[in-house]
Amino acid sequence: MHSRENIRNIAIIAHVDHGKTTLVDKLLQQSGTFRDNEVVHERAMDSNDLERERGITILAKNTAITYKEFLINIVDTPGHADFGGEVERIMKMVDGVLLVVDAFEGCMPQTKFVLRKALEQKLTPIVVLNKIDRPNARPAEVVDEVLDLFIELGANDEQLDFPVVYASALNGTSSENPEQQDENMQAMYEMIVKNIPAPTESTEEPLQFLVTLMDYNEYLGRIAVGRVNRGIIRQGQAVAVIDRDGKTKQARIEKLFGFQGLKRVEVEQAGAGDIIALAGIKDINIGETIADPNNPEALPVLTIDEPTLQMTFLVNNSPFAGKEGKWVTSRKLRERLYKEIETDVALRVEDTDSPDMFIVSGRGELHLGILIENMRREGFELQVSKPEVIVRTIDGVKSEPIERLIIDVPEDSMGAVMESLGSRKAEMVNMINNGTGTVRLEFLIPARGLIGYRTNFLTLTRGYGVMNHAFDSYGPYHGANVGGRHQGVLVSSENGVSTLYGILSIEDRGILFLQPGAEVYEGMIVGEHTRDNDIIVNICKEKQLTNVRSSGKDDTVKMKTPRLYSLEQALEYLNDDEYCEITPKSIRLRKKILNKNERERAEKNRKNAEASV
Repeated sequence: MHSRENIRNIAIIAHVDHGKTTLVDKLLQQSGTFRDNEVVHERAMDSNDLERERGITILAKNTAITYKEFLINIVDTPGHADFGGEVERIMKMVDGVLLVVDAFEGCMPQTKFVLRKALEQKLTPIVVLNKIDRPNARPAEVVDEVLDLFIELGANDEQLDFPVVYASALNGTSSENPEQQDENMQAMYEMIVKNIPAPTESTEEPLQFLVTLMDYNEYLGRIAVGRVNRGIIRQGQAVAVIDRDGKTKQARIEKLFGFQGLKRVEVEQAGAGDIIALAGIKDINIGETIADPNNPEALPVLTIDEPTLQMTFLVNNSPFAGKEGKWVTSRKLRERLYKEIETDVALRVEDTDSPDMFIVSGRGELHLGILIENMRREGFELQVSKPEVIVRTIDGVKSEPIERLIIDVPEDSMGAVMESLGSRKAEMVNMINNGTGTVRLEFLIPARGLIGYRTNFLTLTRGYGVMNHAFDSYGPYHGANVGGRHQGVLVSSENGVSTLYGILSIEDRGILFLQPGAEVYEGMIVGEHTRDNDIIVNICKEKQLTNVRSSGKDDTVKMKTPRLYSLEQALEYLNDDEYCEITPKSIRLRKKILNKNERERAEKNRKNAEASV
């Protein structure tokens, strides 16, 4: 076996917002991959609308750049631990990683998460200290932090001897010296070529190709993306497809694509070490091996982290069902959820006794939130229940997911934040005071304790706090009363349209969630009560006009600003007896049982059942 010297396969890993997608942009632009007159968007790799809006990478993507005589395949991975399913698979495609770390913020929870995956695969790391141009950058301390993290994660001696390159992705500059930047990305290219091993050549051996990513195209159908592990793959070739259970079927490769910049380019054949896309195999799935039909050998099946959070997805049955969406039936909902698990291996979908209800499990709130947001943009109407952590029995002990939480808070709000986390069963494991007026605190906290905490956290820190968390491990169950909402809600008693008069009459009872003129129905949640019990309110009340009470009298009355929820905030806000109704135009909170009398009867029965136990 000799190596294919002119190829380098690398993944870029980093915590959210440390600049990896911007870095890929600059590597692409300076490599001469694009023509001078070609229009290239900023963050060119983030192609999905949601990625552009939120400034995060959700789906792993690959690109190829040419530098001198080298072809460098780069895979941009998601930074959120919720998309760990993507990160794990990418590690099988590459020989090295660029670990991008913010030169001021240093190591964050997701940095640790993605780096652990890379080190487990024995990949060669290069550390990129990005944003070196920030006025308060602290390169020397951050390199020490990274070294400590490598040691903590059990890196071997070769991995500990990592090279460091200092860069400013925004300015498109890099160098091996923290004090002085070169005017281009030359230092970065050289570092990649010099340190990342070339893939080993094994074209004489039987074909093996692991499907790592999936794409879909209306004309070509399902497109499998991955790396040729050994052998040669050709257009029109007959192959064996080995599924995750070891079953084999015959197929033929119709189209084969290599990558050039952000484009797919049709190629006749590819050899070991190449990252390619292929079409023509109808039911191909992630984790399956494409092999030589005369010698079908499967590659090791990808291990995927188990889901930690689940929600119930239901057909929308509110009084407004079918008014705003295109897809409203359980058949369409089921079809869409099962289509999602073909490309998202970290997601699980289970049918229930009811044909209108499905249990969907994922890696976290963001993971499930992105799926719901995509569905509503496609025209779906649905309802979801409160997110619940998945409790497991490990070695006979009831266990729940524990998150590692890192927060940066102003010194003056540290006490209040620590107290609020204490009540959510958080345990402090580290505290760093950089002397800049903000303190970094690190906690281990049950995932249940974080559901719905973000709004409270921002209030306590007056918007100055920054919080990041990632799944750490499963730990012993912390008892029943962790997290959850302490306030009651204002529930509409009528079907109708909210009026200014109706809103003003209940404003002192709590905070409202909607504007005048909004359509409401009985059982819909219209606000948060100032106390811990729910109350029924009439928000549609009209003012009775008489000679004494003229209609213009209210013109000067000012209404308080309502609290309008985003999708993630609405999901976090839910209680056990509530649903979130999601349509292409609206997000509404509602009680599971809409009628007041039926709700009270159900609550009474629940309390009686608990008492008898």
